Amino acid sequence: MQNRKLKIGMVAGEVSGDTLGAKLIRSFREQGIDAEFEGIGGPQMIAEGFKSFYPMDVLSVMGIVEVLKDLKKLFAVRDGLVAKWTAQPVDLFIGIDAPDFNLRLSRSIKQKNLLIRTVQYVSPSVWAWRQGRVHGIKASIDLVLCLFPFEKAFYRKFGVAAAFTGHPLAGQLPLQNPVDQAKKALGLNADQKYIALLPGSRKGEIERLGPLVLDAAHIIHQQHPEYEFLIPAINDARKQQLQALLKTYSAELTEKIHLMENHNTDSGIGRQVMDAASIVALASGTATLEALLLHRPMVTFYKLNWITYIIAKLMVKIQYYSLPNIIAGKKVIAELIQQDATAEKLATEIEKLMDIETAQIQVMQLLTMHKQLQAENSEDPVQAILDLLDHQASGSDL
Repeated sequence: MQNRKLKIGMVAGEVSGDTLGAKLIRSFREQGIDAEFEGIGGPQMIAEGFKSFYPMDVLSVMGIVEVLKDLKKLFAVRDGLVAKWTAQPVDLFIGIDAPDFNLRLSRSIKQKNLLIRTVQYVSPSVWAWRQGRVHGIKASIDLVLCLFPFEKAFYRKFGVAAAFTGHPLAGQLPLQNPVDQAKKALGLNADQKYIALLPGSRKGEIERLGPLVLDAAHIIHQQHPEYEFLIPAINDARKQQLQALLKTYSAELTEKIHLMENHNTDSGIGRQVMDAASIVALASGTATLEALLLHRPMVTFYKLNWITYIIAKLMVKIQYYSLPNIIAGKKVIAELIQQDATAEKLATEIEKLMDIETAQIQVMQLLTMHKQLQAENSEDPVQAILDLLDHQASGSDL
């Protein structure tokens, strides 16, 4: 590695990517690597000295139809970054998750400057759907940093350089995390039983899924008034959106719902809320991995625009949608997708987890997976990146 200051471009599109990006920046500094970081990031990355040219929310778009509505804006952001890094090149570009945006950005960067190394941190789900994307990844990405061991094995089959770095949370979160301690950290009643409701962190997700979880909460409240509900708000915009939605429900229900605000830069309120709950109901996505690592009984759900769903359904190559089930290779948690994502079915699945024996069986399965993720031999992402820069070999299998 040359003894000079590195200039590293990074783009994260949501809270989980912001968390990974901030940890990666800290890891570079802890290892004595002199580097500056710029691109698109959230409050956690910015707190580490990251320079963000655009607000991270600009990339918070999900679904094929939904993306089309914001395509002009997304192209403008991509072209702006390419222009900046063409005029003032970075040594390395790291796309953190957000594959639809970052893979296209990496391709554009390569077209302008072949010397810029490109890394994708968090593999897109090519093993699950649209497997043909792996060829585009091979052409535009020099290294994929994988969170799960089966992903590296998939890339190896196609000759794509990949390193299994593991998920930082698997080692960070303890195998024991008592609910009472989590309640105390949030100032909640130690004797109260809570159900965590996580409709997502994006505006569109709360629009689609917010009424679903609140309608389910209404059903549960009628049958089980001893439970109260926790909903996280990662920022003020989401808080206001949730507050407006809650105004459309009865005071009898809303007085049982606690809207939990994020009060620090790590955007960890979602994890804290899940940790303090007896049962978790959450939108399918990266948060399901956090719930797994917290060993909380859970049910997951998701609804897309119908056209997006039909197109995606034709491309999906796997049986399950949620990470706990994908990792286990079997159904561990209930998945309510599209037409199955109704308030009645969600309330029923939550009620099933009120049974102590049913909940405990799931908890033991989640704990076993946590131990497996901790035990797997993983590589240091910083070292994998430095090896890439040292070797200057885009096609090597790292």
